[in-house]
Amino acid sequence: MRAVVCRRYGPPEDLVLDEVADPTPGPGELVVRVRAAAVNFPDVLLIAGKYQVQIPVPFTPGSELAGDVVAVGDGVALAPGDRVIGTTFVGAFAEQALLRAESVTLVPNGVDYATAAGFGVTYRTAYHALRSVAQVAQDDWVVILGAAGGVGLAAVDLAVAMKARVLAAASSPEKLDVCRRRGAEALVDYDREDLKQRIRDVTGGGAQVVLDPVGGRYSEPALRSLARGGRFITLGYAAGSIPAIPLNLVMLKGITLQGMEIRTFGTDHPDQADRDVRELQQMFVAGRIKPYIGARFPLSDTAAALRYVADRKAVGKVVIDVD
Repeated sequence: MRAVVCRRYGPPEDLVLDEVADPTPGPGELVVRVRAAAVNFPDVLLIAGKYQVQIPVPFTPGSELAGDVVAVGDGVALAPGDRVIGTTFVGAFAEQALLRAESVTLVPNGVDYATAAGFGVTYRTAYHALRSVAQVAQDDWVVILGAAGGVGLAAVDLAVAMKARVLAAASSPEKLDVCRRRGAEALVDYDREDLKQRIRDVTGGGAQVVLDPVGGRYSEPALRSLARGGRFITLGYAAGSIPAIPLNLVMLKGITLQGMEIRTFGTDHPDQADRDVRELQQMFVAGRIKPYIGARFPLSDTAAALRYVADRKAVGKVVIDVD
């Protein structure tokens, strides 16, 4: 089968498309014929050797996919031909992927492969952050940095579904227009406007929650915009730098500053994670939430897809079509 392979840590352009052996499932495993896979920012960090966990090379990147079951190991209830959504730390950017059975769910009726592939990682990240960590309530003002990115736009969708008031922050009018069409009540172009002042003006004095998957120079003004007792959730550093936060701001305003990482959330908080996944699946099946796919690439252009995400050009999800 064909697979994208990272042979040495580096930029997306160092990836190669190669022929590798077809996977074989063991007990509790299954093999999926990948029809679509979605790109996430951590994929860029993994191939560069800059993620929190390093994967020994060579490896095939990619963490979420949708496709058809082609083989199952002992103890797996699914059957060849079933349409499934799957998540994995690596391995999705290939014609076939080996997955654990517990990481797979059926694709809802009427949902195409690309939409299914784009649902998993970003929506779970955003919902855990909003529901379990920030504990967003109806009518809370929620500021979402990087609101047009994968996690950001998922957070916009979910916060709107939770009946919060969403202020979307992004870097261009085009990106903000997508956020508006997805339900954001207010917008701020943080490359051209005073982020802190805009948030205070819109919210009438301060937001209850800030979700930050971006980091860099945007974090501190967003933190300063919080109302007393507000919650600041740090999710990642797509801007390329990890900000230093003045802790006196946290003390003086009684702010809760908390991190959330999708890789460990389920282990650290299994009951909350299970509840969140059930609720997410219900919303997805009911059609209340649906990933926005901003760009699509063939498997042969996976490096270009990763570069697109690395350069912060992505709006919503970037999908790789494997057919």
